[in-house]
Amino acid sequence: MNLPSSLLRPFALCALSLLLLASLAQAAPTPNAPAPDFTLRTTEGRNLRLQEQRGQVVLLNFWATWCAPCREEMPQLGKLYERYQGAGFQLLGVNVDEDPAAAAALAQKLGVKFPVLLDSAKQVSKLYELNSMPSTVLIDRDGKVRFLHRGYRAGFEQTYDQQIRALLKE
Repeated sequence: MNLPSSLLRPFALCALSLLLLASLAQAAPTPNAPAPDFTLRTTEGRNLRLQEQRGQVVLLNFWATWCAPCREEMPQLGKLYERYQGAGFQLLGVNVDEDPAAAAALAQKLGVKFPVLLDSAKQVSKLYELNSMPSTVLIDRDGKVRFLHRGYRAGFEQTYDQQIRALLKE
């Protein structure tokens, strides 16, 4: 197919622009890749940075108040947190609601004891390219993503438990 030169130049510029944008975009976290770093405010008002958790196994759980599976999963996550927090494990709940007060109220109602981080601007959920709720990311002591879980069904916590134990032994 031969394009007239008047169309070829804009087409080439458009193609080049798309390639440059694609190279600038950060890829979604994949297993064995460094976990994208971020800092978010907790429901208690302090800032928490992921990189400061280095040396611990970290479970990031992205959730929302409107997500029924998220609410179902929270008590199970709480049990994992209580079981392993003294063994070098940290659980961070990243809430993506626009209303931080609703997130804090639900976390309190559910008896959540692990830190809840507020991502109301959805910067971190975009960084992790979330497409389902809840989403869970397990990060090893070196700050590398080791496991990704999209969604939740009863029994997933057993898989989380096995993966946490394996990472704590490393």
